[in-house]
Amino acid sequence: MRASFFSESIRELAISASGAKAGELAADIGAGSGFITEGLVTRGLSVIAVDQSEAMLRELKRKLASAGTVDCRIGDALALPISNDSVDYAFSNMCLHHVDNPSRGVNEMARVVKLGGKVVITDLVEHDFEFLKDECHDHWLGFKKESVRRWFKAAGLTGVSVRSTRERCLSSSSCGHCRANVGIFLAVGEK
Repeated sequence: MRASFFSESIRELAISASGAKAGELAADIGAGSGFITEGLVTRGLSVIAVDQSEAMLRELKRKLASAGTVDCRIGDALALPISNDSVDYAFSNMCLHHVDNPSRGVNEMARVVKLGGKVVITDLVEHDFEFLKDECHDHWLGFKKESVRRWFKAAGLTGVSVRSTRERCLSSSSCGHCRANVGIFLAVGEK
């Protein structure tokens, strides 16, 4: 299903921007079926995959059954089941626009990252496709890059970069009358 919305290059951009290295520990927040997790494990990282859906984590486990370096945890992006200062990286792909309080979500990601670690988020830029709220359960119609930059800085992150990926997220309404074509941003900050 993910492939119909956005390309795998989003994962590559996010992981490259992080500078992640084999042997390190990453958290994938809102992991879903493991889009980011799969890319991290392939590069030799251990991953804590957090999602509020048991069904999605079951799919992730099935998909990555041979990867023994994934720790799946049921949890909410606003109260991560991860200790303070315990991971090298915290990633979130297309999760923030589903979170009630995105600023608090960024704070939680910063909380679990070690000093010198990075928070990396890929998500939708601000748009006006209202049908996504009903059909995709989006809480937010994307975000202004300046808002994301402010949240990163308020969370104590430095070297903050929020930029366009030049990639698009595509979605059609169930009635077929609306088609969303939304830009995707990449945000990175260091603790």
